[in-house]
Amino acid sequence: MLDRVHRLSDDSQLLKRLGVALFQERFPWIGGDLQTLRDTIHPVTLPKENGQRILIDVPTLPTGAAKDGKLLAFLDQPDQAPRGLVLLLHGLGGSSSREGLRRMGLRLQSAGFAVLRLNLRGADPGRKLAGGTYAARCDSDLIPVIARARELAGDRPLLGAGISLGGTMLLNVCLSYPKSLDGLFCASSPLDLADCSASIERPRNVIYQRWLLKRLIRQTLADPFGLSVQEMRQLSGKNAVPRTIRAFDNIVTAPRWGFGDVETYYREASPLNRLVADQYKMPPTLLLQALDDPWVPAMAALHLSDATSKTSPVGLQFTRRGGHNGFHSRGGCWGDQLAAAWLGHIVER
Repeated sequence: MLDRVHRLSDDSQLLKRLGVALFQERFPWIGGDLQTLRDTIHPVTLPKENGQRILIDVPTLPTGAAKDGKLLAFLDQPDQAPRGLVLLLHGLGGSSSREGLRRMGLRLQSAGFAVLRLNLRGADPGRKLAGGTYAARCDSDLIPVIARARELAGDRPLLGAGISLGGTMLLNVCLSYPKSLDGLFCASSPLDLADCSASIERPRNVIYQRWLLKRLIRQTLADPFGLSVQEMRQLSGKNAVPRTIRAFDNIVTAPRWGFGDVETYYREASPLNRLVADQYKMPPTLLLQALDDPWVPAMAALHLSDATSKTSPVGLQFTRRGGHNGFHSRGGCWGDQLAAAWLGHIVER
């Protein structure tokens, strides 16, 4: 197993084709946790927000838990005629303004792409525009978003990039609706939600879990369209607040999106088994996974790697280090460089 892991993480064949060097950690961000926390510990100054506001109509949730509303996205244009448009999705507890997402967007812009940064249902700054919250499988929200993105792309390719859970959502929608996108890049994206939930509940991750829960509960309680009596009782009050991501998903995410319970949600919203069985439905897709990711265990990605052939449109790039959507290296975020190189390769090909 160890030899296989080292072989995968040292495989530079794809990187050579893309013109990207092997990943090397940048001091002092050494190890998975410091790579993961770098943006929080040492945020960088980003340009002032100047993207064009785009509002996209989305339907009522499948269970009727939240009525139709709008999602807010920001369209960023490159200096020259765009090579294509990239739909860019944030992860759990994120938004269009989070540093990791904006930084990837800026890298894609500099590579000549127009970028549509989406705020998923419940995320600021679009919290007041739609009721409810998002899920790992939220096809009914993403289909109208992709349709609008196609209009914006015109005759140019429509590509996707997802950070963490945002990548999971894009994998799911591409499996359900083949040809939704012309290419896809996913960084640190969960393929097995139950495995990730168990990982984040480990004692070593208690601070991570508290941070994520705080953001999720705040987003949910801020819903201007209101919560059910049961949700309010379970989410508010000193003794009622869920202590784990699994508990939150059981109280909020699973029932709102029509899943019978959290186990059903994790099973049906995890793309791993569908990727193994239906990988040829996917557009050219690259998944980036660090072996030391403290949030998303690498075993699911390793399993998928074993199930893909040289002719599969789904490829995986492993690194020994990098943490959860860290990949901080000399010259900036290596994951952002890889995303731009991969999507550029698809357009050129």
